[in-house]
Amino acid sequence: MKNSNENLIDYKDTIRDAVLKDSGFIRLVLSSKKNDMIPWIKVAVRPVEIKGRRKHQFSYYDTKKVIVKNYFGDELVAMLDELLAIPFNQITLMTTSSDTNIRITDKGKVLTSTSKPSCNEEPQDLSHDRKKAFPIPDGVPDELLYTLGVMNREGHVRPGMQGKFHQVNEFLLILDRSISEFTSPEQPIHVVDCGSGNAYLTFAAYYYLNMVRGLNVQVSGVEANEKLTQKCIELRDNLGWQGLEFWTMRIADFVPPVPPDVVLSLHACDTATDDAIAQGILWGSKLILAAPCCQHELNTQISSQIFRPIIRHGILKERLADIITDSFRAIVLRIMGYSTDVIQFVDPEHSAKNIMIRAEKKLKPGHKPSVQEYKELKDFWKVTPYIEKLLGEQIDKYLR
Repeated sequence: MKNSNENLIDYKDTIRDAVLKDSGFIRLVLSSKKNDMIPWIKVAVRPVEIKGRRKHQFSYYDTKKVIVKNYFGDELVAMLDELLAIPFNQITLMTTSSDTNIRITDKGKVLTSTSKPSCNEEPQDLSHDRKKAFPIPDGVPDELLYTLGVMNREGHVRPGMQGKFHQVNEFLLILDRSISEFTSPEQPIHVVDCGSGNAYLTFAAYYYLNMVRGLNVQVSGVEANEKLTQKCIELRDNLGWQGLEFWTMRIADFVPPVPPDVVLSLHACDTATDDAIAQGILWGSKLILAAPCCQHELNTQISSQIFRPIIRHGILKERLADIITDSFRAIVLRIMGYSTDVIQFVDPEHSAKNIMIRAEKKLKPGHKPSVQEYKELKDFWKVTPYIEKLLGEQIDKYLR
């Protein structure tokens, strides 16, 4: 049963109590047509949990961009009061017990209506939802994923984009966990995405680290295809983001303004993954995340009498070459001082390209067991991996 009234209630106190005191608070949305008195067309507020602390995320929507900020404590109270001082004319307050819709007429009359709750979420247990907690959740409007064509305006993933949605979120989960050991709000973090392409994950990394995590992150995308670079620059400008640059050049030719802390290589084709890993090593990057794409360089080199029943079949030889190539990459990283593992970063149902090499600079270079493994693998397959050629003297001194 829906009830309505036209009494001039103090709706602001109702909102404050729900947002600040009600453990069943789910979401607050304020909207209006933009004018000189209203800087945003919509603002959404929802509870989030970051590193075990409950905060409230404010998403400020303009016609071209969204700004996301997280607040708690006295700052939350101040920012909520500031928000309620803006003359929005349409407000929706959602809790686990009810939905409240508030409309303010041009004459200042407050019209309210309440209805049964439209959402059964349990925000008081944000870290233990039955559904996997994604950095960018489904069902919540997100300007970036809308702009990239992954979501519609209502925040629902578009048909055919579930794979990309899961890929973006799984990547952000890995990135978030991997950088936690060397990040701080005070120190800027420099990220280079090698072979950025359409830059779905480049934009996602910038957005999440800066606007959700609140870190000071500078991101550079390097891509040889000028058309893709220009497309990314236009999207960045439309979003109004600062600290995100795109460069048209080969990975090996890129000279970053400062050595990057993080190097990404996400589905860069063939030896471009080797270029990215080698540059990350030479730059001394703290973290390297590489998700290989197609890789053909060793396919024409490998030969083995024992494996002849496998390599006589093109598709089997191709998959074997992929495994051997990534094995060499992982061993090289360990030789060069990186703690390395190879993981599945997204379920195969969402992407066939689901292998990621994750490397953190934690070890002393020249690990002898890894050197021995590398030499034995080379001798068995009678190959010289491209990444060894790229590193040259830097790795030769350990292989002598």
